[in-house]
Amino acid sequence: MTTPRQSPLKSHTDTTNRAPGAGLRSVPPAVGAPRGVAEGVPTAVLPDQQQGDGRTPIGWLTIRVPRKGTPTATSWCACGRDLFASGHAKVLALSEDHTAHRDTCPLHTGTTISEGRAAA
Repeated sequence: MTTPRQSPLKSHTDTTNRAPGAGLRSVPPAVGAPRGVAEGVPTAVLPDQQQGDGRTPIGWLTIRVPRKGTPTATSWCACGRDLFASGHAKVLALSEDHTAHRDTCPLHTGTTISEGRAAA
């Protein structure tokens, strides 16, 4: 039996002297801001700085007027009012009715909805 001939073009490494396996390396402690963060940019989530004035919307009037179309309007209130109008005259009437509803709405006047229904 003859030993296999090594090719002069290939480099054979000695397999008996293997390097030790990859061990755990220590990670340096993180100091300062993470890489890639601009200086002066907060990385923590801050509380919302906007403070409301205590008011909450309870009524909405939405008017849509497309360029070459019929205007539409929607009047919505938290008391249960939900009206829709289409056309110039009806949208104007709904806008005036929405403004008048502010004076009679049970949520604005302080009466409960059941009191308003009993009175009607």
